Order: sequence, then structure tokens, then C-alpha cells
Amino acid sequence: MSTTLLIIIGIAAVAVMYFIGIYNGLVRARNEAKNGWSQIDVQLKRRHDLIPNLVETVKGYAGHEKETLEAVINARNGAVSANGPAEAGAAEGILGAALGKLFALSEAYPDLKANQNFMSLQEELSSTENKIGFARQAYNDAATRYNNKREVFPANLISGGFEEAELFEIEEAAQREVPDVKF
Repeated sequence: MSTTLLIIIGIAAVAVMYFIGIYNGLVRARNEAKNGWSQIDVQLKRRHDLIPNLVETVKGYAGHEKETLEAVINARNGAVSANGPAEAGAAEGILGAALGKLFALSEAYPDLKANQNFMSLQEELSSTENKIGFARQAYNDAATRYNNKREVFPANLISGGFEEAELFEIEEAAQREVPDVKF
């Protein structure tokens, strides 16, 4: 009788340890996804901080392009106040379109295009865009791993308290289009 009891206790201990391992894996994956989002957030803040300087530089050369400048500032404010990956993705898409219009202005103003401050800010924004792209990819990879962990059996039996991680997706159809390059 005591041997049977020891076997049952041993099996129960192994099962408990197994579920503890699953739970800890879910916690680690969730934290990895949160860290990935934080990395995107850092780069988005850098982008948002650069935009007012860029707008001020453009304002000096193309002050009468008020609608474009206001659209950029409004899009930036919307992006700064966005919460979560889905809302941020939509707001960043709008901001990207507004920045595209702002950079198109430089073609109409040769002095602006040649301005060292404008060129420097444009290069910094371009570098930041690349960093945002890499951070988005890393976040989406971490969020997908986390979501997979919480949805597969047997983890799905204990993952009820673990919310699904949102993916950072492009909402603007214009950002999905291939750019038209002309020489």
C-alpha cells in the first residue's frame, strides 16, 4: 500500500512540476513580448521627438505650406497618444503618410533640400525608421512565440489569465504599396 501511495505522490509531483514549467514558460514569453513592445516604444519616442525639429526647419523655408505642417503635427500628436500595438500601428501609418508629404515639399524648395539641418534631421528620421522596423519585427516574433505558447496544448489549460499579445501591423494600405522609383 505504501508503494502505491509513493507512486501516486511521485506522479502528482511530476505533473505539478510540469505545469509549473508551463506556467513559467508563459510568464517568460509574455515578458519577452512586453520587452519587445518597449523597444518599439523607445524608437517611436525618438521619432516623435525629431518631428517638431523637422517641422520647424521646414517652416522657415515653406511656412505657407501650413496644411502639410499641421497634418504632420496632428499625426505626431495622434501617434504619441496611441495605446497598444494596434492603435499605435494605425497612428504610425497616418504619421508616415504625413511625413511623406512633408519630405515631398523638399523637392519644391531647393534651399530647403540643401539645408544641412533638414538633411541631418531627414537622415536621423530615416535611421530611426530602420530601427523601428527591426524593433517591430522583433516584437512581432516575440508576441507570436508568446501567443503560440499560450494556445498550444496543454498550456491552453492554464493560460486563461494570460491575455493574447497584439501584433504591430500596418493599417495604412498606402504603406503596403511598393514605392514608385524613377530616375
